[in-house]
Amino acid sequence: MKIIRTIAELREHLANFKRPAFVPTMGNLHDGHLALVRQAKPLGDVVVVSIFVNRLQFLPHEDFDTYPRTWEADCQALDAAGCDVVFAPGEKELYPEPQGFTIQPPSESANILEGHFRPGFFVGVCTVVMKLFACVGPRVALFGKKDYQQLMVIRRMVRQFALPVEVIGGTTLRAPDGLALSSRNNYLSPAQRLEAVQLSQALRTMAEAVRTGTTDLPALEQKAMDALAQRGWQPDYLTVRCRSNLQPPAPEQVTVLAQNDGLVVLGAAKLGSTRLIDNLEI
Repeated sequence: MKIIRTIAELREHLANFKRPAFVPTMGNLHDGHLALVRQAKPLGDVVVVSIFVNRLQFLPHEDFDTYPRTWEADCQALDAAGCDVVFAPGEKELYPEPQGFTIQPPSESANILEGHFRPGFFVGVCTVVMKLFACVGPRVALFGKKDYQQLMVIRRMVRQFALPVEVIGGTTLRAPDGLALSSRNNYLSPAQRLEAVQLSQALRTMAEAVRTGTTDLPALEQKAMDALAQRGWQPDYLTVRCRSNLQPPAPEQVTVLAQNDGLVVLGAAKLGSTRLIDNLEI
């Protein structure tokens, strides 16, 4: 496995390959990231993983400075998973001057759900992904479905800019109790870790209600929010949306969409100071 720190060296190295497969990460890797690496292996002639904590997607009060950086463990895990190249640029390499040019995703995709509670988040995500695509030149890029809205926004960006990249979503990996794997799970205390599974359980309860005929989604969503709040959570949203555009379905559409794999349940909530997100396709 080769470790590369500069864009020039990366481009020189990748000039020898025709179909790079790319997995962008912020490090602090878990089995979900490694599953994407293994999924990427047969899809390209070289697998590139980036490790870069992107300041542009953190709000001023968020955890950029304390975001876990686990470089040595990450490299060992990537090597074992079959990664060929780790691209780990410093901030000055990727942003040698203030990034005045940014990608502004459309509001109907980026200012709802995560974008509503984290203003500017998807500007930072799209800008760094576009820049990493320019560095790596991938033909295939893999993103986890746990960040469902992010996957949708990036797919739309790739489509509208006619980028020669196939974007593939990787299935969310879960702990045995159902908690979605996430780097931020490391912030949870032992007691919080036991409680954290309640988010995925709430989503499963909502999904089952929709499958069995519930069409009053506002009432269903409010009930789920209230239940988590009563357990000490601070929920931002628990909601049922159309998979195609993450907009709320009309009541008369719910049953048909549920029967045709057209809905997704998404949730985000704080447990203590740790914000967790999850989703479940219906």
